[in-house]
Amino acid sequence: MTIFNQVENAFQFIGKGMARLFGPDDNTYPETGVQPFTGDPYDKVKQRHDM
Repeated sequence: MTIFNQVENAFQFIGKGMARLFGPDDNTYPETGVQPFTGDPYDKVKQRHDM
């Protein structure tokens, strides 16, 4: 490879990275919405009696 080809490949590599970094998101996460609470709320008084 000539130096010109190596420089060209380096610019392409950096350019693709910048395009991915600053481009639009490619995340395809599902819409989840609000999740219901299924645990017990924290109670300070109850925690002191358990000790």
